[in-house]
Amino acid sequence: MSVEFITRSNFPEKPPKNLTLESTLKQLAVFNFQVESSYLAKDVARLFQAHPLLPGVILTQNGDFLGMISRRRFMERMSRPYGVDIFACRPIIALYQIAQTDILILPGVALIVMAAQRAVQRPPEQLYEPIVVQLEPQVYRLLDVHQVLVALSQIHQQATWYISELYYNLSVTQSELEAANCQLQSANSELYRLANSDGLTQVANRRCFNEYLEKKWQELAENAAELSLILCDIDFFKKYNDTYGHQAGDACLQRVAKTIVEAVNCSAGDASREPLVARYGGEEFVIVLPHTKPETAVYIAEQVRVWVKKLAVEHLQSEVGCVTLSLGVASTFSRSHTAQKDLIAAADRALYQAKDQGRDRVTLDLGF
Repeated sequence: MSVEFITRSNFPEKPPKNLTLESTLKQLAVFNFQVESSYLAKDVARLFQAHPLLPGVILTQNGDFLGMISRRRFMERMSRPYGVDIFACRPIIALYQIAQTDILILPGVALIVMAAQRAVQRPPEQLYEPIVVQLEPQVYRLLDVHQVLVALSQIHQQATWYISELYYNLSVTQSELEAANCQLQSANSELYRLANSDGLTQVANRRCFNEYLEKKWQELAENAAELSLILCDIDFFKKYNDTYGHQAGDACLQRVAKTIVEAVNCSAGDASREPLVARYGGEEFVIVLPHTKPETAVYIAEQVRVWVKKLAVEHLQSEVGCVTLSLGVASTFSRSHTAQKDLIAAADRALYQAKDQGRDRVTLDLGF
């Protein structure tokens, strides 16, 4: 077993006071705590009991990084009926393989504001899983998400405090005030952008999509204008992850998202449409097209499908040998007697029709 622990006395009581938008994860307090995968689960339980602040342990195999199991997942498994009987005297890897989940691994040079966004965008059941910080090759540490959120709050408070101090300082010059205002606006703009964009693909996130759809729905309802929605799903994406690994999967999502944006901007044409591309969840993306008829939305969806297929991203588990999209299209007039959820449901039906018909195609829902 290899165990090293930085005690609380080695941690700053609060995050450094000089945190800025450029501050990185390596400036925060991290846990250096790892065990070999052969270590018994009952002994890991004793470690957690001895160190109540420890959010999890890093697992290694022959000295190499294997993964991480959080205190919450460990205790949840051990507290189940017969959990102690099953796992206590077995190597920790046996429990880890059953309780394994996606791990958020970020480099030490990652910005705190970016890390906070990536952390809160995880599914609810993973929200408080600690972050694994890679300081350098084969050097990993654990970071409690609470520390990241506290640091993010401090960054915003620092910017606000700085401008308020300048305003109340009678000797401050006009140029300094303008510079301070500019800094505060920049900080608020960056925080707004981070709150509304998907950390991995950089397109709008689910929250931004919901707000945008609500806004456009109200605007178009006044004139009973038409609104179209396209749901896109990467075909056989789970098989892609299983074959090429999650890092390749992330890179694939980034390329597909960028291509969808380019295809929509190129084919939408009329600037009044104000299209929005957002990550809907997992490998699904959604496109909002105000002032767009069904036939135009189908044309735009077809362009998106073709552009993504032309990327020729290898996918040997797909029937066509490359990454493709299935797309569902739905349109409606934004009248009071229709609901946004009905439009989304119609696009979802169309998407599954496209999948049932063989994938790599566009389907329009005609029953909405």
